[in-house]
Amino acid sequence: MPRYAVAIAMLSLLLPVAPSFAVTAKDKMATCTFGADDQKLQGAARKKFISKCMSNKDDPRGPAKPVPPPKQ
Repeated sequence: MPRYAVAIAMLSLLLPVAPSFAVTAKDKMATCTFGADDQKLQGAARKKFISKCMSNKDDPRGPAKPVPPPKQ
């Protein structure tokens, strides 16, 4: 029983700290730059990729392909 009390106490202490794990603009820029470097983008294509990557839009990747049912 004391284990559960300690676990709940630790969890309640760590929950307010959770927002500190959010991605900063600097971290996001580093990720976007890495993606552009990985794709070897240059010029206008690189600028377009980074600006799209830095935007906070959650664009869907398109319709999901239906999975055929397994054959029996």
